[in-house]
Amino acid sequence: MDFENGNVKLTVTGDTLCAYISGEIDHHSAKTIREAIDSALTSYSPDALILDVSEISFMDSSGLGLVLGRYTKASEAGISFSVTGVSERTKRLFDMAGLDRIIDYDNKEKKR
Repeated sequence: MDFENGNVKLTVTGDTLCAYISGEIDHHSAKTIREAIDSALTSYSPDALILDVSEISFMDSSGLGLVLGRYTKASEAGISFSVTGVSERTKRLFDMAGLDRIIDYDNKEKKR
């Protein structure tokens, strides 16, 4: 299954749902992304959900809510959850919000 709608592309490979999130994540785009991911979680019942945030150019508190909400939904359903492709800027935002204490995410290292 491949699905793309604006700021999110969803793929299912085996038992893993991966959501590739891109662009600016604000109140309006977060709602569309949330609905797409939640619909796929219901339809495919994966064992794992991975959010790839490597292509996000801007994220406000709505983006934090999007990530935390998908973490909560996945946890309640017994689905493993992780975030990948976290830039330094996004990592600082996640860390300030305390997400580093509850969510696994990797830091996209910049090599110079």
